[in-house]
Amino acid sequence: VQLVESGGGSVQAGGSLRLSCAASGSTFSINAMGWYRQAPGKQRELVARITSGVSSTNYADSVKGRFTISRDNAKNTMYLQMNSLKPEDTAVYYCNAQLLPFLLNYWGQGTQVTVSS
Repeated sequence: VQLVESGGGSVQAGGSLRLSCAASGSTFSINAMGWYRQAPGKQRELVARITSGVSSTNYADSVKGRFTISRDNAKNTMYLQMNSLKPEDTAVYYCNAQLLPFLLNYWGQGTQVTVSS
């Protein structure tokens, strides 16, 4: 599976951005997809995750109520709508896909999100 992110950029606090992740290749094997982020000097952390099939979602506490994850199966694309952005949301955001049957993880190249105060 190949994953290509887009939609990052710079925004002021309170603003919005939408990230996209286009998947290609063995997309039929995808069990779940998610967004992770890594800020300078910090570990990569889960932001939001969505499963295949019933599309159940879960979010990091820090983004609940502000971010929304979704996917368009017809386009093999996942989205992250980010509203009410805060400076602490500044990070490189990575798209992740987890593939069956061995739950192997695939990553995109990352896209920078910068939120200024």
